[in-house]
Amino acid sequence: MTSTAVETGRTAVLVDFGGVVTTSVLAAFREFGATLGDPDLPLTLLARDEASRRLLSDHESGRIDAAAFDEGFAGRLRAHGADVDPEGLSGRMQAGLRRDDATVALLGRLRAAGIPVALVSNAFGRDTYAGFDLDALADVVVVSSEVGVRKPSREIYRIACERLGVAPEQAVMVDDLQQNLDGAARLGIAGVLHTDGGDTARQLADRFGFPVHP
Repeated sequence: MTSTAVETGRTAVLVDFGGVVTTSVLAAFREFGATLGDPDLPLTLLARDEASRRLLSDHESGRIDAAAFDEGFAGRLRAHGADVDPEGLSGRMQAGLRRDDATVALLGRLRAAGIPVALVSNAFGRDTYAGFDLDALADVVVVSSEVGVRKPSREIYRIACERLGVAPEQAVMVDDLQQNLDGAARLGIAGVLHTDGGDTARQLADRFGFPVHP
């Protein structure tokens, strides 16, 4: 059996919100889609329909508010055969999200060990962070709609590192989407692809030497 060398010099952690601090966003969207008769419809439109993609980009970047996104995306869903009330649509799409207690505990252990943590999140409406005290989760909170740029743009990771007072080469990004890790890597930020809190803790400890085991 061979052992993997620990990469030294990583001293801070950037972490996604939806799908990391919470259960899977993709699963929540599929759960909502099932109420429309097609579990994959919302994700398919957000990934492949140009008008829906533009609505999502504008919403996450703060160029339009939740009400405008809801109205626009309801129209795209209706155009594809789903009769949807736009009122509170983005909230209903996220209704299946739940707190991931293992990841929340992991962030607490990181901070207790003196590891600075930044939350780096693409916002998806006012309901995204309901029930969470973001300042209790991280030292720095960077929300895409507030800074006007979203993942995987390099700029949002740069902002997070600057606010933490670390160089990108000192940081590790935890995200459930590879495309977001790829964006961070362009700045020299290492990546951990999140599947669950236990695996992420193991990767942070085994690959980078973070003292995160309970």
